[in-house]
Amino acid sequence: MTQPLTTPDGRYIVVRGRLWRRSDPSLTPEARQALVDELMSARRAVHAAMRAHDAAALRQARARVDAAKVGLGERGPVWWSDGAPDVNRRMARDTCYADWYARAARA
Repeated sequence: MTQPLTTPDGRYIVVRGRLWRRSDPSLTPEARQALVDELMSARRAVHAAMRAHDAAALRQARARVDAAKVGLGERGPVWWSDGAPDVNRRMARDTCYADWYARAARA
């Protein structure tokens, strides 16, 4: 599997032209792994709740997914401190990364 394109500042990966915020690089490997483990468990719980048509369990599982993603720094407050805006989930071509992405996509 090829690695996704990463913005020069390391804040985002690009998947099908869309920016997705990366995990906070200041997390210790142990903390990051614990959060990733919880995220994967929560995602399995989402699928199980959907299969069971259990709305309450689905809400709880989705809340767990969100909490893990916030803990990883992929959602919620940004983990950088230079005041740059968050452009998570936006198309790279419509952001401050547009010129870089156009060059990188051609390479």
